[in-house]
Amino acid sequence: MSAHNLAASATSFLANIPSPPQGVWQIGPVPLRAYALCIIAGIIVAILWGDRRWQARGGRKGVVTDIAVFAVPFGLVGGRLYHVATDWYKYFGPGRNPLDALKVWEGGLGIWGAVALGAVGAWIGCRRRGVSLAAFADAIAPALVTAQAIGRLGNWFNQELYGSPTTVPWGLEIYRRIDPETGMADQIYGHAIDQAAPLAVVHPTFLYELLWNLLVAVLIVWADRKFRMGRGRVFALYVAGYTAGRVWIEMMRTDEATHLLGIRINVFTSLIVFALAVIYLLVVRGKREDPASLRGKPLPGDDDYGVEPAADGKSGETSSTDVDERPSGSGASKAEAGADPPEPEDSASDKRPKEASATAVTGDKKPDQPDETEEK
Repeated sequence: MSAHNLAASATSFLANIPSPPQGVWQIGPVPLRAYALCIIAGIIVAILWGDRRWQARGGRKGVVTDIAVFAVPFGLVGGRLYHVATDWYKYFGPGRNPLDALKVWEGGLGIWGAVALGAVGAWIGCRRRGVSLAAFADAIAPALVTAQAIGRLGNWFNQELYGSPTTVPWGLEIYRRIDPETGMADQIYGHAIDQAAPLAVVHPTFLYELLWNLLVAVLIVWADRKFRMGRGRVFALYVAGYTAGRVWIEMMRTDEATHLLGIRINVFTSLIVFALAVIYLLVVRGKREDPASLRGKPLPGDDDYGVEPAADGKSGETSSTDVDERPSGSGASKAEAGADPPEPEDSASDKRPKEASATAVTGDKKPDQPDETEEK
């Protein structure tokens, strides 16, 4: 193969990213939605990785799952509410159906609403487990932004969140999708037709955000290990990093959105949240939380449920470190171990009467005691 043909083949291989031909598969009467599967996969990754990080910081196993029972539903509701509030015309405008606002599976979750209301759910779960919300947020921060990256794949299947037309080699092909039953155009339930002639080739802004989120996750993990961050500062770094990328990515998008002063409203939201996160990073100081404080309250199912803590707040068991660090052979350590202290051994000098021993030590004589030298 000539160099020209090789270059042409490489260009053909790199030219454009195809969109999936469909985003929903019908399994009998049950629709299998790619968007929903991506959201679920992201939640699972966030819980599993977040739980590992929580245990590494000193918390109990399973606490993240318990808190997620509250945080996830609150986050989904909050994300949908933010989306409907900012894109209200899609559901309440002329010719729109307000009930479509309930169709979460068709896409449309605002990250700001998800974080805000999800934090309320997390606060409820943290109170129930008796742990710090700030410490919990620090533990799940990199897992959360990774979950967002996985969720962005759902936008790829739905052919949404893309930018303006482009000629870059990684441009995204957008196809016309037709519902096979009705013959009407349907980007969610339809199937792509004529993939050889896409409607447009656009910037894959969903992919830009996916990659940016993964970079933020790496940054968070590195900074947390390097500086042993705590007290909510890891979460603040996640927010600052994410919003910094969201500003320029949002300005590349061309999908429908609410505008303020000619700028997409999410750009203003990102800038405000970014500023708040940076202020938090600059103001909040202090060492990472004591691992013992992250144990919280044991609940049924925990390994130490029903174990009474000792007076000092630790487990009633004595560790080998506690014993080994005492001087060997000391009376204190033996007494603490439960053994009686040994009686002092008798010696020839100790067989004298106690009075004589006292005289020998002090050099004093009792008034009624005769002088042994005079008797001799």
